[in-house]
Amino acid sequence: MSQAEFAVNFFVALFALIDPIGNVPLFAAATGGVKWRERAWIALYLSLFVLGFLTFFYFTGLSLLEFFGISLPAFKIAGGVILFLMGLEMARDDFSAKFSGDDGDGDIGVGMAFVRKRFERMIVPFAMPLLIGPGAISSVIIYADKAKAFGLAGAAVGLGVIGAVFLATLLSFLATPILTRILGRIGLTVVVRVLGLILCALAIQFILAGLADSTSGFIRSTVAHPY
Repeated sequence: MSQAEFAVNFFVALFALIDPIGNVPLFAAATGGVKWRERAWIALYLSLFVLGFLTFFYFTGLSLLEFFGISLPAFKIAGGVILFLMGLEMARDDFSAKFSGDDGDGDIGVGMAFVRKRFERMIVPFAMPLLIGPGAISSVIIYADKAKAFGLAGAAVGLGVIGAVFLATLLSFLATPILTRILGRIGLTVVVRVLGLILCALAIQFILAGLADSTSGFIRSTVAHPY
């Protein structure tokens, strides 16, 4: 796998898991009635939250596995199972519908104090586990191991991918009115389900790689690591 392929695969996995476009309706509901300036600040805070947590697990995740005595193949299989369940839910149902009841505190306000209050209310369940959940954390740790093959360049590429996901999340939330108007309810649902299908395929790939790394000859190398 080249650095370019690593970067593309990593970005697709994270983008599908965080699904900023699919979460636009929920973000719109959670910030209903909020002025554009305050909504932009909330979007920035949420995106920075995503950036910080993904970066933390990217650089410390492997050490955490070592501390708890968990092998990487076992983590790949467990992470693959979680990703598959999440992808299946995205592909079959409206993934964001179950969170739609969280629409903030119902108060309309302005200023940074209001922004901080609304952000604090949106940390759970919007920021976690909807944006940063077990699937995203698992993917970051697995791709951090893949990045080791490229040395410092791999670490830089991975950090760049996380930065790109941060930017995509921020822009999606800032463009909430535009995306909602252009895609509509049906278009947003299609995006979520296509990303769910991609996520299911990535999950199976993680499981195959974990089985190949923990067994001898059980999975062909060309299947476990096709590129």
